[in-house]
Amino acid sequence: MQLAQRLDLKLLRPDAQISVTPMTYRVGEGLAVVFRYGAVVVFGLGEDACDRFVADVLMPIADQPLARVEREKMDIHIVADRPEGVVSGGIRLGSASLERLQLVADVLAKSVLLASYETRMGLSFDLVEPVVRTLESPRLRGTKVAELLNIIGSSLLIEHAMIGRAEVGEKPELLWDRPELESLFRLLEDEFEVRERNAALSRKLDLLSRTAQTALELLHNRRSLRVEWYIVLLIVAEIGLTLLELFVLRH
Repeated sequence: MQLAQRLDLKLLRPDAQISVTPMTYRVGEGLAVVFRYGAVVVFGLGEDACDRFVADVLMPIADQPLARVEREKMDIHIVADRPEGVVSGGIRLGSASLERLQLVADVLAKSVLLASYETRMGLSFDLVEPVVRTLESPRLRGTKVAELLNIIGSSLLIEHAMIGRAEVGEKPELLWDRPELESLFRLLEDEFEVRERNAALSRKLDLLSRTAQTALELLHNRRSLRVEWYIVLLIVAEIGLTLLELFVLRH
């Protein structure tokens, strides 16, 4: 689940903590892997227990909770003598080791994060299109500048979160200690198209930001041109008044 823009993990109680990287907690009979970029992945928890954990433990440390929680659900099949990876109806693992579950959590968390940003990006494109269309009109409203600035700011925040907090394109730290699990990680990463979606989102962010910035520059240029015409008209009016005074004085 993607719950918020950020979770302040320093505020979590350490009593049920079983791992730091990534932050993993024992919750009843299940596990919860919590990420600072606002995502949580739970294993072995019923819906009611999951909702209580989110409401009682995570929401109090959530920064900017999302109005719409992004969710993704997968079944985990533990089969010791079969290849690991994504199968019809879920994910097959050779064992339920903590490291394997944490790898699954890493990929699923990045997947819901990307889904959340993909939704926000779609809404931003919907907002910027009518703003850009109004550039064809000679009459502009002042609110358009605020809307464009908001779109640019949202794009920068998404880019900062993807690069700074989530590190979507990076492999998890636990693989440095367990390199034999990298093949499983790559299988999961490929199945959920994490790298491809991250690259596509980065391109959309760049396009959206450049479009909004260009529209903002055009708005400023048009307003500057309007001010220049006002100045010209004032100069012409002043010259006219001066000539009129000279004409009156001579007669």
